[in-house]
Amino acid sequence: MQKYLFVINNSPYGDERPYNALRLAMSLAKREDSEVCVFLTADGVACARKGQKTPDGYYNIERMVRSLAGKGRVAT
Repeated sequence: MQKYLFVINNSPYGDERPYNALRLAMSLAKREDSEVCVFLTADGVACARKGQKTPDGYYNIERMVRSLAGKGRVAT
């Protein structure tokens, strides 16, 4: 069993770090041989904010966090 911890401390929009981290976490979470945990800290907590207005050209980070949180894989 491989364990992965993602620490996201960037705000949800403005750069692609949170998006890339969440995208990788979601892909790894689908594997049976992996355990994924995402920890949101500092500006990264805004990634879990409900009712985000997604800027043009960006994916909805809230939806990605909600998908992982539904599996008990997100902590703040």
